[in-house]
Amino acid sequence: MSLFGPGNLEFKPNAETIICLCICFVVALVFVIGGILARKQDPTKPSKGLLFLLEWAVEKVDNFTATSMGEGFPNFGGVVLPIICFLFLNFVIGISGLPTPMAYLPIPLALGLFTFLMIHITSIRYTKWSYFKRYIDPIPIFLPINLLSMWSPLLSLSLRLFGNAISGYVLLTLTNWGLKNAATVLTGLTGGPEAMVLIPIATPLLHAYFDVFSSFIQTLVFISLSCLFIAQERPEQDMQLAVGSRKES
Repeated sequence: MSLFGPGNLEFKPNAETIICLCICFVVALVFVIGGILARKQDPTKPSKGLLFLLEWAVEKVDNFTATSMGEGFPNFGGVVLPIICFLFLNFVIGISGLPTPMAYLPIPLALGLFTFLMIHITSIRYTKWSYFKRYIDPIPIFLPINLLSMWSPLLSLSLRLFGNAISGYVLLTLTNWGLKNAATVLTGLTGGPEAMVLIPIATPLLHAYFDVFSSFIQTLVFISLSCLFIAQERPEQDMQLAVGSRKES
């Protein structure tokens, strides 16, 4: 499909992009349905099914953000929960045999960019014009160094996700290739579908680690670090005032 006419730039999304967009659609659809169910729910009756699951998830994520970020970020769990679902599904989809979107650098880079923007938006929100002072602390000569260091959260978060995804993909690919060749040598097969007889022996354990356990760990690490980076942009004095006001109320 040409965007700018024949012979010009064409839009040809790869498999990872298509899978990522499908996951976005599914996550958005689930939350829209949850919102409709919440509007129709009788408050005097207990929630059931999908609504119960979403309420439980929202409560857990709200508690997590309140504990890790403090009292200055009310309802931030509503921002974190969709990212948790999106990130985990983009990792765990690899267990189905489909390409893992996290192994496509623009996708983890987009997640890292979200945290990067939230860090600086939070800093501007609380420090106003003093935000720009951070780039000349402790003395103006440190401006080039501070301008370079400001990108470290974006790079560390993005490359951590990408590195773990690509390492799992490479290891699984090499394992499948090695087992297929081993079966060819041991059985004298020609390398057709029959040569894949050894693959189900080892790869389920690798899929369980890289596509399930590692997905959970990477999601937890990304969310924890993002919340930490964002929360530390709030001045400590404001944090103490918020805690004090809560105690008085």
